[in-house]
Amino acid sequence: MKAVRTLVALSAGLLIGGAALAQSIVVASTTSTEQSGLFGHILPLFKQATGIDVKVVALGTGQAIDMARRGDADVLFVHDKVAEEKFVADGFSARRQEVMYNDFVLVGPRSDPARTAGKDVVAALQKVAASNAPFISRGDKSGTHAAELRFWKMTATDANKGSGYRECGCGMGPALNIASGSGAYALTDRGTWLNFRNRGDLVVLVEGDRRLFNQYGVMLVSAARHPQVKTVEGQRFVDWITGAAGQAAIASHKIGGEQLFFPNAMK
Repeated sequence: MKAVRTLVALSAGLLIGGAALAQSIVVASTTSTEQSGLFGHILPLFKQATGIDVKVVALGTGQAIDMARRGDADVLFVHDKVAEEKFVADGFSARRQEVMYNDFVLVGPRSDPARTAGKDVVAALQKVAASNAPFISRGDKSGTHAAELRFWKMTATDANKGSGYRECGCGMGPALNIASGSGAYALTDRGTWLNFRNRGDLVVLVEGDRRLFNQYGVMLVSAARHPQVKTVEGQRFVDWITGAAGQAAIASHKIGGEQLFFPNAMK
């Protein structure tokens, strides 16, 4: 009887352990949420509140959306509203919810050879092109890259961005490293910039343009499209990050006393 009880106890332990292991989700997200340190700040709080582990796969927004379309993620958390709305319209999620915002900034060498400094990002890009100044584009179909291309289309020089224009096909951190090492201009989200340490001679030159507004959205991937999606756990993450506790956690993430993201899910 003792042996039987031991076997039953071990079996129960394995079942409980298996259930605990099942309490995890995959979130496909943009590199800016990872490289800004946001996930490192908020995910321990989510785990403490729910017991659910979160594995973040940080990619450019376009790649993150493709990952979610394939059903390789339970939740999508990115920053390209047009692409996000198409994701919902195509039936890959029932709803897009806004979570937080920050802004983009144009950084470049302190000497600002193209004389871009100011609040007009479109005029600044025109000057970059006209002077053939070095400019590092992510070129990776990320949310930041999509925003950059929108700004270029607003210029009269979209077809000719200047001989200094280069695409790195890389994340925001590597793009900033290249810009820092080559004295180039680059468009970046403010969160990644504030957490970036290898600035060299780079400074913020253009900010405050309303067109630089950067909104983030979150979506639960549809189980109707992909039955393997962990709907219950994924929805708990969506509910938490758009609820009071998650929004407070986002607001409390600061570097050098400066807030990186501003929650707006409850507005």
